[in-house]
Amino acid sequence: MLTLKASYTVKPMEPSPTGLLYLSDFDLSVALTHGPVVYFYRPISGHLLNPIEILKNSLGKALTIFYPLAGRLQRTGRGRLEVNCNSMGALFLETESEAKISDFGDFTPTSKTRALIPSVDYNKPIDELPLLLVQVTNFSCGGISLGLGISHVLVDGRCAAHFVSEWARIARGEEPENLPFLDRTALKLEEDDLTPPRFGHLEFGKPPMLIGQKNNLEEQKKETTVVMLKLSKEQIKKLKKEANEFPSVYTSSKPFTRYEAVTAHMWRCTSKARLHEIEQLTSVRVGVDFHSRMVPPLPKHYFGNAVSPMRATTTSGELLSKPLGYGCSKIREAIEKVTDEYIRSSLAYMKREKDLSKFRYSHVVGSTQGAFLGNPNIVITSWISLPFCGVDFGWGKEIYIAPGAIPFDGRSFILPSRDEDGSFDAPFRLQVEHMDAFKKFFYENIMISSL
Repeated sequence: MLTLKASYTVKPMEPSPTGLLYLSDFDLSVALTHGPVVYFYRPISGHLLNPIEILKNSLGKALTIFYPLAGRLQRTGRGRLEVNCNSMGALFLETESEAKISDFGDFTPTSKTRALIPSVDYNKPIDELPLLLVQVTNFSCGGISLGLGISHVLVDGRCAAHFVSEWARIARGEEPENLPFLDRTALKLEEDDLTPPRFGHLEFGKPPMLIGQKNNLEEQKKETTVVMLKLSKEQIKKLKKEANEFPSVYTSSKPFTRYEAVTAHMWRCTSKARLHEIEQLTSVRVGVDFHSRMVPPLPKHYFGNAVSPMRATTTSGELLSKPLGYGCSKIREAIEKVTDEYIRSSLAYMKREKDLSKFRYSHVVGSTQGAFLGNPNIVITSWISLPFCGVDFGWGKEIYIAPGAIPFDGRSFILPSRDEDGSFDAPFRLQVEHMDAFKKFFYENIMISSL
């Protein structure tokens, strides 16, 4: 049971630049929702520390630097949006809970964790919605959680982690270290640039559909559930070893990564659990960070979406009858497509679209808006290399950090576990009817791979 104690609007502490901020087509092809993240902290020792005041004051300073987060979105034409940097501020809630942190168990993202992050009504006019949502919850055990919702239109995972780390630095009384690069026109084609796209860009098309179905409405209605998958360092090593035993065209390239091996394993186990026909097309969507893939590279602290949503596709029959490395090779193929030329082609592709809003999908569980990315497909995002962990606002690093919600069937994140021992956690949402079989195949296969 949560009790709202206070609600604040936190604005930049000092006057910040005003005016309209350009959003790139990569910003405009993601959902209008807020990416939910929640940090859990142990009881704070030292009665002189007031986390609410520390967080509010330091947030005001952080928003002076990251001032677009204090603005509001507004619509232009062609489904486009821009940021009105008007210092309207962030929503900041203070809540209390009768629960203890231990009640959250392994921190599986559920409705209980989602309640630790402010929610907004997306039916309201877009220029009324804060772009940053903050909620501090005091638990009966003395611990606290910090729940954040950051507009996905403004940031990808890398930018969100950058903002939080700088905010924490300010809260500790230190100077900001890495200022954001806020000009997004690096990803803007000139008005007179009519170069046609050089590639087909299947990632912008509809994902595969179940054989025999004309639409995904039935699949979208099915009940889903979330599991927190745990992978030890040894299990990850086994998967990686198995993946790299596959003789492929990539043998001259670098070995398959932990992410590729784990993602391919999850893809195979999901297709098996869903009882796909052998000719069923299935895809896994992966996000490819292209900061350093562009020529010249984007500025190191570019503050905007710089992730290309790529799709690896094959048939379930091929995926399951071939070694694990086959799935890895399909994922690697999708990742390696992303070059400077490919990103510029993506921009040319999107520039020709009359309405960019069709590329957005909803993060809301049970929503029928946008493309359905579940059965027969999955979407897996890596947080392995993102600096989300180890955030200290002055009372020690978090116990745990995780996505606040896993929004739809087939959705997962792979994140380093809180033990910092090379193990992974992977919260995963799947239709209830397939979950038991999936878990059986997921762990059984790891055991088989070790023989």
